[in-house]
Amino acid sequence: MILLGLLTLVVLAAANIAPTPLDHCAAIAGKQWVSPLEARSCMHSFPVDPVVKENIIEVVNKTIAMHTSVNYQIQAPKPFDKARYTDVHEDLHKDLARISQQGYQSEFQFHLDLFHTFRRLNDGHCVVINYCYDSLYISYLPTPLVLLTGADGRQNVHIAPEAFAVASTEFGDEIEFWQDSLPGKLKGQLETLNGAEVIAINGQDPFVAVDANALVTGGYQSFGTRQNSFFSSYYRGSNGWLYQMGNFAQQVHPLTDVVKLTIRRINSTSIDIVTLPYRSRFGLASKNFTDSASYRANNCLATNETNGVDMYAVSHSTAQQHSEEPLPVAYFQQQPLISRKEARRHPMNVFIDALPLSNIDLPEVMQPSEPALNESYSVAQFYMLSDNTTGVLALGSFSAANFSAFQYSLLDGLVKLKSLGATQLLVDVTNNGGGYICIAHWLHRIIIGSRSTTEPQAGLDTTTRAGPLAQLIVKKIVKDGMDPDTLLYYNPTQWTNASNIPFSAETEWLEPLQKVSINGHEDVFSQRLGQECQPFDVEAPQKGFFKAKDVAIISNGRCASSCSLFSITMSKLEGVRTVVVGGKQDTPQQYCGIVGGQSTDFSTIDTEIKSVHLKNHTLAPPDLLANIVQGITWRLGYGINDPMEPEEWQDHAADINFPLTMETVNRPIAIWEAVAKEMFSIATPPPLLVQTFD
Repeated sequence: MILLGLLTLVVLAAANIAPTPLDHCAAIAGKQWVSPLEARSCMHSFPVDPVVKENIIEVVNKTIAMHTSVNYQIQAPKPFDKARYTDVHEDLHKDLARISQQGYQSEFQFHLDLFHTFRRLNDGHCVVINYCYDSLYISYLPTPLVLLTGADGRQNVHIAPEAFAVASTEFGDEIEFWQDSLPGKLKGQLETLNGAEVIAINGQDPFVAVDANALVTGGYQSFGTRQNSFFSSYYRGSNGWLYQMGNFAQQVHPLTDVVKLTIRRINSTSIDIVTLPYRSRFGLASKNFTDSASYRANNCLATNETNGVDMYAVSHSTAQQHSEEPLPVAYFQQQPLISRKEARRHPMNVFIDALPLSNIDLPEVMQPSEPALNESYSVAQFYMLSDNTTGVLALGSFSAANFSAFQYSLLDGLVKLKSLGATQLLVDVTNNGGGYICIAHWLHRIIIGSRSTTEPQAGLDTTTRAGPLAQLIVKKIVKDGMDPDTLLYYNPTQWTNASNIPFSAETEWLEPLQKVSINGHEDVFSQRLGQECQPFDVEAPQKGFFKAKDVAIISNGRCASSCSLFSITMSKLEGVRTVVVGGKQDTPQQYCGIVGGQSTDFSTIDTEIKSVHLKNHTLAPPDLLANIVQGITWRLGYGINDPMEPEEWQDHAADINFPLTMETVNRPIAIWEAVAKEMFSIATPPPLLVQTFD
């Protein structure tokens, strides 16, 4: 009886001991691969800190006062007001007020609401990305998809013919997990899925999934371009040819666990149904952790790079070190890493995506077999096709590590192509996210030559938003001399007026202010600004290398920012033809998207504010407490066909929507040869093969 009583006391005492809460982050710490559920459980384990939430909302609200398009995006103007194509109608300030008042079960849930609010802008310059959650784990499938056109002209979704080669090389031993997940006779036979026709995704027509993704993926105004984002593609990186998995096979958040595919394999008459699990891989920029506390400390808190600095309050050595480091947003910019110094010396216009640029290699058998010309450099690779008349510039970005070397390479490569007998030029800007504004001007100028459309302005006139805080920054610089070393964007000596005459140091260059009403909201912009690139540092030849009729620009529509500045001026001013490859036949294809004029980010704006001692002003955003980057459009480019309205929402219909086949998809040389044969075999431009906006 005494023993039984003691046991009872022990049991009762144990019952009163609270169980140790499960640390979902400790459970996955140190693992490269986890299930999406495991990653999701870790991310959802953090409650909302009201102080941090309030801080994020305040910073974002006050920073978008510098974003040029905030009132336009409440309802995008024609032709981008049609739901089937873009339907941009996002009131950021209104939604931020809603988010501020709304309760959330976790901080991750709060961030997802904020993240998708900005994605609804379909604007790859204006984003809010959190290193704590976005691409911390990237979810993958081993079956990237492509949209192919058969001999009968019908389009169908397929598993990419190169899927297994890409996945087995990139994912190493993890490929066995997917091999073992296949059902019945297909177990271990993942390679046999290559090229299979996808009849259904989760029991529905594949384009139900494609279009659902297009509604939330953001980035580009054009619905067609967002459809194309679902599929795999290639691009030229700074060190080689790379492979983009597409939104189906590569996802920024671990929100999807499995997908069911109904497929018909090549040379098979039977229909197979396979359920493939997503797997989440630890991101390249993610910081290792051992538990929830270290997860937060290493990934979620503001760092020394999150906020801006007073350029005149730091020591010379600190300032030099600061300028040599990339911006906090650099990991998500769709360009090679660029230092702060280079970004300030050479203004940028670049796309930002929560999915960083891929480092997955394009299979070697699919890469150009002939070596690029010696004049090639980094993202700019020159080739001569086997017809001995078509030169190719494969241009993966408008940025490279060395601006001058990049500039010379573009010139020298065109010279070499001409010396080899090239009479026509293809410029492949597939997945080009922009970069240096002046490289866009430079490439236009040297291809076309000296004429009224290239000198003194080979780009677009711009304005910047001129709210009260912007006006105060300019006054501090002009009246109080607070930027003696000309380090700041708001310094008048950085810019020219609409007649391309440089402003003097004494000019309050935002004035005369341009007051406008946009979607029922009063707004104010600076006077019209001219070009900032010429005279170039390198002398450009008077005569162009190619006639406009002998030039074509090709891509998958994912040409943004400075790539848009180049493509639009080449198309609309010079008559250069444009080609989108692989777009859906019944969807209008735009050859570019996200024009902007100059993009920037919170830390850069914060540096402007701190350097003129306005950080304590009521309109100035506080320092961020979270590890967040915010992008904005700082200057807005104005149209060519309608110069009184932004080019951002004017039509950029591609001349041709070029079909991809099993033999050409994701094979640059095969695409170039097919496009060259189509584009240059006739003397006059072909009729439009895509529907355009009404």
